[in-house]
Amino acid sequence: MKVGLDETRILILGSQILLGFQLQGAFRPTFEHLPFYARVVWVAALGLITLTIALLITPSVQHRMVEQGRDTKRLLGVIGRYAGLSLAPFALALGADLFLAVEPVLGLGGAAAAGAVICALALLFWYGLEALRARTTGDRERTMTRQEPEHEHTSLETKIEQMLTEARVVLPGAQALLGFQLVITFSEAFEKLSFASKLVHLGALGLLALTVIWLMAPAAFHRIVYAGEDAPDFHVLGSRFLLAASVTLAFGIAADLGVVVAKVIESQTAGIIAAGISLIVLVGLWHVYPALLRRRRALPARHGMPDEIIGLR
Repeated sequence: MKVGLDETRILILGSQILLGFQLQGAFRPTFEHLPFYARVVWVAALGLITLTIALLITPSVQHRMVEQGRDTKRLLGVIGRYAGLSLAPFALALGADLFLAVEPVLGLGGAAAAGAVICALALLFWYGLEALRARTTGDRERTMTRQEPEHEHTSLETKIEQMLTEARVVLPGAQALLGFQLVITFSEAFEKLSFASKLVHLGALGLLALTVIWLMAPAAFHRIVYAGEDAPDFHVLGSRFLLAASVTLAFGIAADLGVVVAKVIESQTAGIIAAGISLIVLVGLWHVYPALLRRRRALPARHGMPDEIIGLR
């Protein structure tokens, strides 16, 4: 489980930095000279990288909400499934960003070729080679994983370790994203935004700052209150901080995405639609779907089934 979370951490740090580049790049002076088709590609890349982040954070939220910190085979499958799904939009976003970077130098044709090559190579190394290798290698290991019995109990030490790992999964990217968004406020392009857009951006900044505060709070509580010792109350408190951070992060990303799309497309309506769609995707994957899973798993408890069987506290 920890290895899976660490692999997710590798992916999400690059994704959130790329998201910060997408958001900040729209406020650079040369952006005003981009043709309309390049702006459309920019918006598409922004949407793809947002989807990547949404998929990568989903397992951590399910670990907190659905499994209550327990390590289960179902969650291990969720980590692998969502990490695998996230690589496709990541590859497309990477190709789109290379297109945008190359287009001013080599023109439309050269940029399209560069973006396509990078995207194809990413898909090859992230999906193609693995699919070919899996035909002849790894059968024994995959069979052992499928046949491995479910652990009946996850120790408190392991629960806390996983909770702190999940905080580390999101925190570096959230800090980088906050830094990118702070820089935007000192750009000339920001001064040209409408007063309403400036307020939305400042609200998003506040939400991202709150996200960073909540993600760092478990470590502070662990050191100051519990002197580094593991305690059930600390696990519950830390889990609540992580879930609260996922809420503010979702609203912060959606708000800033709306501001950027409105600026890029030069349409407030487009910005509102983009913010609404991103918020639906983020909240749906991080909160609505896990809440439904938890509710479905809680139903047997109402008929007398022990909590240990359904995996809830």
